[in-house]
Amino acid sequence: MITDVESATPALCRLQLGRELRQLRQEAGLTSTQVVRTLLCSPSKLTRLETGENSVVEAVDVMALCEIYGANPEKRALLMGYAAVTKTKRDWWQSPEYRLAIAPTFKAYLGLEATASALHTYEGEFVPGLLQTEAYVRAIYQREHERLSIDEIDRLVDVRMTRQEVLRRASVPLKFAAVVNEAVLRRQVGSPAVMRAQIEHLAEVAERPSVRVQVVPFKAGVHPGMNGAFTLFRLNEAESIVYLEYLGGASVIRKRADVGLYEEAFNDLQILAVGPQESLGLIREAIKEH
Repeated sequence: MITDVESATPALCRLQLGRELRQLRQEAGLTSTQVVRTLLCSPSKLTRLETGENSVVEAVDVMALCEIYGANPEKRALLMGYAAVTKTKRDWWQSPEYRLAIAPTFKAYLGLEATASALHTYEGEFVPGLLQTEAYVRAIYQREHERLSIDEIDRLVDVRMTRQEVLRRASVPLKFAAVVNEAVLRRQVGSPAVMRAQIEHLAEVAERPSVRVQVVPFKAGVHPGMNGAFTLFRLNEAESIVYLEYLGGASVIRKRADVGLYEEAFNDLQILAVGPQESLGLIREAIKEH
C-alpha cells in the first residue's frame, strides 16, 4: 500500500488502485463477467482498471465499483485518493517535451519501470538502458535512426537519461539485476573513448547496493538468453510481467505460465553467468581493450 498518496506518482497510484479493485472483486466472490454486466461497461475497461493501464481513472468508476464490492468508507476514501492523483498529476513521459519522442508501445514499458519493485533484464547486444551513458545512447540512435534530426535524437537521448532516475528514487530504489552477454562488453559502440567511458560507468554503477550486474562469458557456450533480450518486472511478491521488444514493436506478457518460463530462464542465466565480483573483473578488463 502507498503510505503517502499525495506524493505518489500517477503510475504507482494506477497500479495500486488496480490491485485493490481486483482484490475487492475477488473478496466479494464476483467474476469479471458479473461485474461488467452490473457496471454496464466493456470487459476491456475493467481489465484496464485492474491492471493499471488507464492513463486517467475516473472517480465515478471507482465509486461504482466500491458500491458493487461493498467496500468500507476507509477503503473508498483511499481508492478515491488514488484516482484523484491520476487526474491531477502527470507521469513525466506524458509531458509535452517527451510525448513526441516516445512510441505508444513504449509507454507501457515506462509505466512498468516506474512502478516495479524489482527489474531483471537480459541483454545480448547492448548495455542495459538504465546503465547507459549519454554518449553511448547517442551513438546508438545516430546509427539506428540516420533519418532523424539532431533535435529528435536529443529528445530520445533525454528520455533514456530521465528513465535512469528510477535507480536513484528517494523512497525505495529499484532493485535492478542485469545479466549481459560478454559481447556487450567487447562490441564497440561509437568511438573507443565513448565505449571506454561506458564500460567505466557500468563498473561504477555495478557497485551500487541496489544494482547487480553479471556477465555470461563466451566460454559458457549455449545459454537460455540466446533467443533474445527480455525484461522481467516484479510488481509485488505474487505478480511479475515480461516485456519483449523486437524490430517491429513490443509486447507485454502477463500469463503466469509464460512469465514463469522467463523467470526460470533468468534464474538459469544468473547461475550460468560468473558472479558479480568476477563479472566486475571482466568489465574492468574490457575497459583496457577500449
